[in-house]
Order: sequence, then C-alpha cells, then structure tokens
Amino acid sequence: MLASRVGADEKRLFDAFDRRGVAFEHVDTRRQWFPAGQRDLPWDLALNREIGQVRAAYAARCLSAARVEVLNSAEATEVCGDKWLTTLALEAAGIPTPRTALGLTPQATLDALDSIGYPAVIKPLVGSWGRLVAHLPDRTAAQGVLEYVAALPSPQSHVGYVQELIDKPDRDIRVIVVGGQVLGAVYRTGEAVRTNVALGGQTRPCEVTPEINKYAVDAAAAVGADIAGVDLIEDRDGRLLVLEVNHRVEFTGFQAALAAKVDVADHIVDFLMERARR
Repeated sequence: MLASRVGADEKRLFDAFDRRGVAFEHVDTRRQWFPAGQRDLPWDLALNREIGQVRAAYAARCLSAARVEVLNSAEATEVCGDKWLTTLALEAAGIPTPRTALGLTPQATLDALDSIGYPAVIKPLVGSWGRLVAHLPDRTAAQGVLEYVAALPSPQSHVGYVQELIDKPDRDIRVIVVGGQVLGAVYRTGEAVRTNVALGGQTRPCEVTPEINKYAVDAAAAVGADIAGVDLIEDRDGRLLVLEVNHRVEFTGFQAALAAKVDVADHIVDFLMERARR
C-alpha cells in the first residue's frame, strides 16, 4: 500500500488486512524510487493511497510499467486528479454536471464566466478538500480573483476552471463505489460552498435511490476508477448533478455516519483480495 501519510483511513485498512491474516507492505512514497526498465518488483498488486497527486500519478505509472496492477490505475488517478479531465470524462459518458468552462488565460476565463453567468465558482485544476475554491458573486469579484491569478508564477495556475454555482440545499452527497458496487451514501453539510469533512463538514446517512446508484456507478466507470468517492449535488428542483470523482477516497466521515451498515475498509480489502486471486 502506497501512502506517505498514514491517517485514520489507512489504519483501518491495515486492521482489515490484519484481521484476515493477509501480509502486506506499507511503502512510504517519500522514500520510494524506481529505476527505468525495472521488471522485478516484489509486488503483484498495489493500493495507491498516496495523498500527493503528482506522486500518486507517477508512482502508479512506475508500478504499471513494472507490471504491477495498481488500484486505482494510473489513468484513473490522472483523470480524477484533474478537474477538467474529470469533466470531459463525465460529459462524454452523458452524466449530468454543472455547466463548466476552461479558460486558457485569466482574460479568457473572465470571458467564460461572462458566458456562464454569475454567481459562479472558480476552482484549481488540481486540489482537494475544497482548497482555493472561490465563490464569485459578480464580475467585479471575478476580476479581482483573476488579477491575483495572473500574477501567480505557475502557468497551470493561469488556466481557469469555472462552473455555474448551483442553487442547492446546504449539503452535497458522497457515494463510495468499490468494484462497481455502491457501498452507501451520506449527506455532507457545511458552511457556504464547501462541505468537505476535512474542513469541518458533518455527515449523516443518505438513502441510495436508484438515480444516486446509477450516477455514482456510471461516474466511477467513466473515469475508470475501481475505488471511488463520487460527489453529487441536488439543485432546488431535486435534479442530481455529479461534481467530481475522487480516486483516493477518504471515508472517515462516511464510516462514522454508516458505521452500523458498512465497513469501507473491509470492502476495499475484500475487493483487493478478489483481484489478487485473478
């Protein structure tokens, strides 16, 4: 299991392996290196729990090149780790999402926002926990944010990923999918636009309707993720939209809300053992 940060979720996975008597190795990616052309790694299967997107993607590529099966795959890790690539995959699969645009410069992003309309949100292409997501109530606010963006040194920072702001209840829906099966769903509630548990959001059980089940399974398949956290929102009319798909799903809040019904770590480890037997 690849992980530079061992948090509560990783410890649950360790415990699930131990309960089954399954030997595993924890690999800290901060100390891992790969020679080009290596084919003799001691592993057949790897669970990628690396928190850093760049390290997670390159580790998956290196392991795949060495003929190690990685969950999630390098391709899924790269798609899920980039919001625009995720949007393209969801759109190609016909899965409903908020209206979204990509501006290749700050000025182009402002033009895109004028087309989408306000209020809107701007998000970094790569990032998690709702960090650096800005609510743009009007064009004046957008100009201020984009002036700051234009001064950043990274070319990637100048590319603007923007979405319409959906008028919704103060919650979103997190669904966990493992091996094409929905384990359950929770509502996440929080302040303002962001409901991430990492930012203090709260969770409570959500009924898995046929529509939630379908969108979650289809979204995970669209990005190629075997283990996924799918985030959905409802508009004021109750219509569901898929926001994003997480390849390194964090499930502490989910587990707390559904403790009596599902054990996420057990399901993940069972799925890994099934894949290892193939």
